[in-house]
Amino acid sequence: MFKTIWHIGGLYRLALNLRRHHAIETLNAMPVMPALLPSLLRATTFFIPRKRRLPENSGARLALALSKMGPAYIKLGQTLATRPDVIGRPLAEGLLTLQDRLPAFEWKAAKSIMESELGTVYTDHFSAFDETPIAAASIAQVHKATTLDGQSVAVKIRRPDIIRRFQKDLSLFSWIAALAENHSAKARRLRLTDVVKTVEDTTLNEMDFRKEAASCAELAANMEGEHGYRIPSIDFDLTFEKMMTIEWVDGIRLIDRDQLVEAGHDLNELSQRIVQIFLKQAMRDGYFHADLHQGNLIVEADGTIAAIDFGIMGHITKKEQQFLAEILYGFILRDYERVAEVHFEAGYVPRSENVHEFAQALKAIADPIMDLPVSEISAGKLLAQLFATTERFSMQTQPQLILLQRTMVMAEGMALHLNPEANMWEISRPILEAWMRDNLSPEIILADFITALPKLIRKLPASLERLLDLLETMDQTQAPNTDMPQKGNPITAWVSFTLGLIAGAALLKIFFL
Repeated sequence: MFKTIWHIGGLYRLALNLRRHHAIETLNAMPVMPALLPSLLRATTFFIPRKRRLPENSGARLALALSKMGPAYIKLGQTLATRPDVIGRPLAEGLLTLQDRLPAFEWKAAKSIMESELGTVYTDHFSAFDETPIAAASIAQVHKATTLDGQSVAVKIRRPDIIRRFQKDLSLFSWIAALAENHSAKARRLRLTDVVKTVEDTTLNEMDFRKEAASCAELAANMEGEHGYRIPSIDFDLTFEKMMTIEWVDGIRLIDRDQLVEAGHDLNELSQRIVQIFLKQAMRDGYFHADLHQGNLIVEADGTIAAIDFGIMGHITKKEQQFLAEILYGFILRDYERVAEVHFEAGYVPRSENVHEFAQALKAIADPIMDLPVSEISAGKLLAQLFATTERFSMQTQPQLILLQRTMVMAEGMALHLNPEANMWEISRPILEAWMRDNLSPEIILADFITALPKLIRKLPASLERLLDLLETMDQTQAPNTDMPQKGNPITAWVSFTLGLIAGAALLKIFFL
């Protein structure tokens, strides 16, 4: 009871802040919002004056309101920016402007946290340390320093008491999501509690800098030898749960387009490289840098793109890589029947739906976009319309793909920032074609099967034992009928067929190896 009262109070505090930023009206545009709730919130917050000089765009006003509520609301807003099916496309586009910037916390607190992690005074490890942070975000702030061996580094220090604050706000989000799912079939389809769980999992992982350091090292290993892209090195001796030390990177941030032009960098080439690097990480490795905003990519003097901030990483399975590649490549070829079939094969759309009707719906979404001039084709808009259209085909949200959707939109946004004529589809095509050739050719499929064969054989005895137990149970429960001609047991026949198939595969393995 007390927790419910506290959650209602938290909801009301959110309503007051939305009122100040003229953002209650934005709730009307959200498909999952109960019709009477915006009116109720307006009636109970009428006495709160609105701030002046607010953005005209409703999504930008909502982004501003969330940024004033604290770190958890910023992370929630960034996640909702990838979910036009939950909040509507205009609001989702507006939330893309949400910046993860907060005032810095005091040097005294930063020094205390750092020395607690080091177990000694910081001057035992650094010859110089800038007390004024160069950047401050919702989870941490960053200081420039020099190690005792003269290495320039960036030191990331976690905000004090941040986990407790996040968990308090996330408790409210979970309560609201559960309330919505209990009273709305649409909310259940959109799996709002899973959306909140995704925010919680990614954020808590982001707060442990040992995990971020490990992610950085894994990504560096995956991308080793990739021309024009690199990952700075981590100083693991000076990295702990609340503190991380990473190589300092000099260069121009991708957001500073004019400086890049002045320095003589090829913006078209940079835009293509950003998109193709992301696709290689996602499609080839299934592990990608999922915080691809322009401040996290720096162009060095020789044109190399250096990535920083690895708190948010995305992971998709090999099967999901295949589905994604086929869906994107199908759109490029306008093979909507195949795109629809992949959705059904992946289980994204229930088999009770009609695959041909789904293909026609995809065609209706994609053709108007694909027929636009090159400068107006947007993969991000296509994905937004795709996920907004799937409701009538009972397609459930896939939480594991939320970060991927968001990162694809961000990658395209950066490419367009550098080159307004950039075409996501044409940039993506060679990477997708290479992936299809390397992973879906008959030779590769056969090789994958042969590689998996030893594991299958190891499991065979236990599987056969279970099947024989089942046959014995069936024989005991079924009385023989002597008047009818005897036929082979279909399960026994299936077992024989399976054994023959495995034996044949074993011979193939011997032959090819």
